Amino acid sequence: MKRKIALLMVLVLVTTTLFIGCSTEANENADNENDVIKIGVFEPMTGVNAAGGAMEVEGIKLANELYPEVLGKKVELVIVDNKSDKVEAANAATRLVDKEKVAAIIGSWGSSFSMAAGPIVADAKVSAVGASCTNPLVTKGNDYYFRVCFIDTFQGKVMANYAVNELGAKKAAIIREVSNDYSVGLANFFMNTFKELTGDENAIVGIADYNTGDQDFTAQLTNIKKLNPDVIFAPGNYSESALLIKQARELGIDAPILGGDTWEAPEFLEIGGKAVEGAVFSTFFTSEVPITKKSEEFLEEYRKRFDKEPASVTALGFDAYLVILDAIKKAGTDDPVKIREALAKTKDFEGAAGVITLDENGDAVKDAVIKQVKDGKFTYLTTIKSKGN
Repeated sequence: MKRKIALLMVLVLVTTTLFIGCSTEANENADNENDVIKIGVFEPMTGVNAAGGAMEVEGIKLANELYPEVLGKKVELVIVDNKSDKVEAANAATRLVDKEKVAAIIGSWGSSFSMAAGPIVADAKVSAVGASCTNPLVTKGNDYYFRVCFIDTFQGKVMANYAVNELGAKKAAIIREVSNDYSVGLANFFMNTFKELTGDENAIVGIADYNTGDQDFTAQLTNIKKLNPDVIFAPGNYSESALLIKQARELGIDAPILGGDTWEAPEFLEIGGKAVEGAVFSTFFTSEVPITKKSEEFLEEYRKRFDKEPASVTALGFDAYLVILDAIKKAGTDDPVKIREALAKTKDFEGAAGVITLDENGDAVKDAVIKQVKDGKFTYLTTIKSKGN
């Protein structure tokens, strides 16, 4: 009997110890979770847009390294690959809000991917801040989507003005990546402004389309060559655009070719080689002309780590993180709805890529930079002020 009682006491003691141990571990895990604020990131880390996603993530990680805490808590980045795909972008956003329970989200390079995630973040009431997604539809009608870059209505006007006022162009041809919302939207804004500036409804002499991933543009370029335009506007992904320009020069097309911010990637120079010399495009930032004190800090820290010059979208990724951190500070909580309210009030925030004020649509009022490929490098030409500045 004594032996049975002793055995029973041992079992009770072991069970109690296990229970206490499990409870302590659970409490420690809960405390650890309470000490962390998660910021989600969904970017194309693989697929045709992987270089763009990698450049933005570079800036986001740098900002997190320099500013790793807010409200006395560690900020943890949860990075999910949207695989350069609209469906996967929606899936990535769903994972971040449902499984990871993030306080806010950054992303994505590529307006189409941001637009795919839009309904998910709105339904979940978790704010997303885009770094370089410029299509107006990203934020339109979505109270939970913001961005730290200018939009394509402004970018299209900037490049149309450059074509008319700097190049003296009177006739333009358009080449669109028709499966890309960014390319189609930016081309339309350019066309409208170009016709307005020239006073000629027939100033656009031709439009040619191709799809993401295409490698051969001979048919489109042969037709464009016959039209003899003064300038060609061809916004699209960096790799396809570089191939297109290379093939245009091989066909003897010598008209200036202009594009948008997506051209600013090392792959554009690598693929295009000497053929992209002289190509002109609009973008967000230049390391040659630091805009703010935060620009100087960003450039100093980036150069220390990478021994190269940052891309514009890297600076924007840096800024998207800082804008969210600022909103969390002002909200005094990691509650997503309160963060959204604070984000909407962002005004005169000093970022690496300029001072950020978000308008009623959640869009940043920002200047545009124009760059040209010269001697195999992206070279600063000028800055175009927005009406808001």
